[in-house]
Amino acid sequence: MKRSKKDRQSQLKETIESTPFITDEELADKFNVSIQTIRLDRLELSIPELRERIKYVAQQQLDEVKALPIDEVIGQVVDLQLDESAISILDIRPEHVFSRNKIARGHHLFAQANSLAVAIIDDELALTAKANIRFSSQVNEGERVVAKAVVTDQRKDRTTVEVNSFVQNENVFSGEFVMYRSTKS
Repeated sequence: MKRSKKDRQSQLKETIESTPFITDEELADKFNVSIQTIRLDRLELSIPELRERIKYVAQQQLDEVKALPIDEVIGQVVDLQLDESAISILDIRPEHVFSRNKIARGHHLFAQANSLAVAIIDDELALTAKANIRFSSQVNEGERVVAKAVVTDQRKDRTTVEVNSFVQNENVFSGEFVMYRSTKS
């Protein structure tokens, strides 16, 4: 059964609020309508396109990365609260995949998660002391990986960071990183 325009737009607004990095293509699939319909709905609802939503979230970022230069973080950091939580996004491009099957190389997903675990540390020095990781699903060229990091434990010179990476709402990578830090801020 097809939804009414009003219902679709209401659900569209809720979906974008809860998942701001969702693409128009993903929304079209979710609501079983054309991409053009999604774009028109967004226009009527005054919801900006994905690129503008990402910029807005990035501008709301409260803290600056201390432990490494921002350009050394793999993926785009769009939210960061030092010693609390962080989010980054990585668009999987041809240079990230195996040429024969277009599946992302695991070290790119690990690098995104590990660099986010370093970036979240409120210290000039942060090094990975130990990592326990799990790849749970393949990632393909053209997909967007959203990594979410949360500090779960802090000790004098160690901080534990849990990172989960998603494509759409599917968990594709999870890791627990024990980070060495020179001091506790």
